[in-house]
Amino acid sequence: MKYTTIKEHHLYNKTFGRGNRYFGKYVSVFVLRDYAARRLMLANPEKKYYNRFGVSVGKKVGGAVERNRAKRIMRAAYRAVEPELKTGYLIVMAPRDGIKTAKSTDIERELRVAFAKTDMMRTPKA
Repeated sequence: MKYTTIKEHHLYNKTFGRGNRYFGKYVSVFVLRDYAARRLMLANPEKKYYNRFGVSVGKKVGGAVERNRAKRIMRAAYRAVEPELKTGYLIVMAPRDGIKTAKSTDIERELRVAFAKTDMMRTPKA
């Protein structure tokens, strides 16, 4: 499954303001239905819906090294969980203070809980 990054500031603000939220020990997850998903699907050569994903890391997390590490492990955890998610959404993740000592497997475990609580997990086909 493919995801693209959110590049527009107004989409971050919209997702923070109106999206479903989950605040965990390591990350905060914000999820909002992407109203441009159909237009993007039609422009996509594969004609599939996909999620747009963004990471927002403030200076509270630490210096540049800590911020880059936080972004890297959040992206890795998201990549591991992504095939199980519904498509056509804006997803923004922000680290919390506990992320400084966390491993990507801890983040991955927390993301599964977060996406289950925000109703983003696909239902298994029987």
